[in-house]
Amino acid sequence: MDEQSTLRIDDAEIWPRIDAAIPPDPALESRVDAVLDRLSLEEKVGQLIQAEIQHATPEDVMRHGLGSVLNGGGSFPHNDRNARRRDWLELAESYHRAAMRTDGGRTPVPVLWATDAVHGHNNVRGATIFPHNIGLGATRNPDLVRQVARCTALEMSATGIRCAFSPSVSVAGDYRWGRTYESFAEDPQLVSRFSKAMIEGLQRDSSGRAFGDGAVIATLKHFVGDGGTHLGIDRGDTRVDEQTLCDIHGLPYLSGLAAGAQVIMASFSSWNGEPVHGSRYLLTTVLKECIGFDGFVIGDWNGHAFVPGCSRTECAPALNAGVDVIMVPEDWRELLENTLAEVRTGVIPESRIEDAVRRVLRVKFRAGLFDKEWPESEVVDATSRFGAPAHLDVAAQAVQESLVLLKNRNGLLPLAGNLHVLVAGDAAQNLEKQMGGWSITWQGRGVLPDDFPQASSILDGISARIRQGGGRLTVAPDGVFDERPDVAIVVFGEAPYAEWYGDRDTLEFEVDIKFWHAEGVLPRVRPTLELLSSLKAQGIPVVSVFLTGRPLYVNTELNASDAFVVAWLPGSAGERVAAPLFEPGDEGEQVDFTGRLGFAWPGGLTSAGQPAAESPPLFPLGFGLGLNDRCELPGRLPESGTDGSRRFRPLNIFTRGFVEPWKILLQSGEETRAVLPSSGTKSTGRVGEIRVDARDRNIQEDTWLITWSGAGEARFLLSAGDPLNLDAFLAADAALCFDLRMDTPAGDIRIEMIGADDRPLGFSLGDRIGDVAPGIWRSVRIGLREFADLGLDLGNIRHPLLLRSTEKSRLSISAIRIDRPDACD
Repeated sequence: MDEQSTLRIDDAEIWPRIDAAIPPDPALESRVDAVLDRLSLEEKVGQLIQAEIQHATPEDVMRHGLGSVLNGGGSFPHNDRNARRRDWLELAESYHRAAMRTDGGRTPVPVLWATDAVHGHNNVRGATIFPHNIGLGATRNPDLVRQVARCTALEMSATGIRCAFSPSVSVAGDYRWGRTYESFAEDPQLVSRFSKAMIEGLQRDSSGRAFGDGAVIATLKHFVGDGGTHLGIDRGDTRVDEQTLCDIHGLPYLSGLAAGAQVIMASFSSWNGEPVHGSRYLLTTVLKECIGFDGFVIGDWNGHAFVPGCSRTECAPALNAGVDVIMVPEDWRELLENTLAEVRTGVIPESRIEDAVRRVLRVKFRAGLFDKEWPESEVVDATSRFGAPAHLDVAAQAVQESLVLLKNRNGLLPLAGNLHVLVAGDAAQNLEKQMGGWSITWQGRGVLPDDFPQASSILDGISARIRQGGGRLTVAPDGVFDERPDVAIVVFGEAPYAEWYGDRDTLEFEVDIKFWHAEGVLPRVRPTLELLSSLKAQGIPVVSVFLTGRPLYVNTELNASDAFVVAWLPGSAGERVAAPLFEPGDEGEQVDFTGRLGFAWPGGLTSAGQPAAESPPLFPLGFGLGLNDRCELPGRLPESGTDGSRRFRPLNIFTRGFVEPWKILLQSGEETRAVLPSSGTKSTGRVGEIRVDARDRNIQEDTWLITWSGAGEARFLLSAGDPLNLDAFLAADAALCFDLRMDTPAGDIRIEMIGADDRPLGFSLGDRIGDVAPGIWRSVRIGLREFADLGLDLGNIRHPLLLRSTEKSRLSISAIRIDRPDACD
């Protein structure tokens, strides 16, 4: 295939060769050769392993010669949720000193610490948080984005971390994809401009010198096609021909590589059915041989495990395909040993190891890691770099330039500062919604005001403008007031999310999972729309400020609003959202809206929740009003939504980790406790005689390990808060489905549901699954009709799953849902 593919490239000139801004350097290559010659095979393989900081100590780095470490989202030094900048720096120094030890004949090679700095140094408390890429793309300002990247690099250097897993240069096609906000735009030409700016900002100092003071190594991700997967499914399949793959999804990589990007992260996704992590054609033939990339390719979080013939602990096909560094957060010891064995037996050629290590060393030399002492000169003034006021100014400018005005009926905006303003909605001072995913924690949940000490809320900005203008302010999230306001500003939007968990079934805003039933009908329980409609009915002008990581179908919300502003996910400088909403008063010129859509905005949906092909976009790519523009929408937009569909929709209870409104409850004795998303690397909970721990099966935290101590009855329950009506699922002959792995015999474990009378009804788990070998996953289904036959009222279910036991037992459970029986296997 490789020979034919290469000929196809040569004939069609699909993938052009790039001239990188950092050219080959013979003197540097001699230094690479000198180090490579001194490395033992064990040390060479160690350079190709990246472990997570919770699972690899500085001593591990020294003993095994690990080439790099990372901190996952929500992972902190020593797993300390309150770790400060100095704690990060001290751990980085510990890793560095361990890697540079020479005792025992070791060859010192600097360790590379990488982090997902995707909108600032967003894993560290006190860092400046910038708008996510979708907001930056709306600025149409590559120079500003270059400044954002430079600020990010400076804050990273203040913690001793030398590699950013950014920028994401995905070209998002289906907005249901949960990583749409990591995409600058749907236009590959626009993404290419920002790709270049980000690489330059991260990897160059203030004078433009590559890897000068405060610069870090950038990573282009995720090569290639992750934004084009079928149905917008994260880690899915991109089904396009090669020319399209290059022209749309490959173009931003060509721009970033020409700017000097040194690292590329392979995509979790597949191209026409082949996982990218296992594609020698894409990673070696195209990227390295044709395009001419001479840096290194890193895998994504356990991404190698999804290549056919691989597991987390063994994956010669990924290395042979062209992945140079394997990201294996927990199981790195086993992978290291297995890789050594595969090299010794010839499964992995030594030449492949030599090439991969050479690439790693080349990047470390180019970045100056071999030439830096510790403490490094640039961290001496770290306090002036980390969370610096100048960085917050850049963030504020980015917020202001990213705001897109979609509607301004009768010139309602700008508002006079002397009005009586009602601020309503749930997001005016909600830092979770303002920051979005990848903010301290992986999914952006559970953050605290102390995490962002320099941050301001949108309400802060509105309040300041009203004070300056001599107006009055009423704050009421529910919109209830004692004295009628002149105008209402309603701030609302998406709850935070990150990869995989952010995938949606529909683009309709405010779809609550607990109201779906088997007929696909969504009753209109929509608090934001009810709030907007109530204010509108009272004749109060409404300004809507929408926080979102993607374009969503909001026709109903637009109809209920006189003005509508898309503020994306603004980050630390929330107060700047208010700037163009108000007249300037005495302090200067009017701030106008200059943001332009990087994505077309849907105006009609199919029954599956996609933008309807026959319906033109409501707002095209590049749309954005200024305050003086008079572009009125039709009197009333159609409000079709997705609730007309009659096709079956499964009820996903726990298929992608924590998804509102579902929660886990643990009961032991008289105590009940909810398990909340963790601020560390893994969610966990314990009450009396039962413990649960999040585990990774297919993705991060998609599985629960449940352990009973055996000292008394204890329960694991799932709850949506409000009772569920499952009658429509019963009529559709649906089943409770889940995947199960037993680590001990089932014993007396029972699997049940609880109805309105609080009486558990169900079955012995052992009777349902029979004798199952330990450690083997199997799919289990129990028809809802079987529960109904026990006398359970499916129209009023408080807990759709209860597992209880009095014996010492342990099992893992995943993919819990109510679905058609034929979809359960």
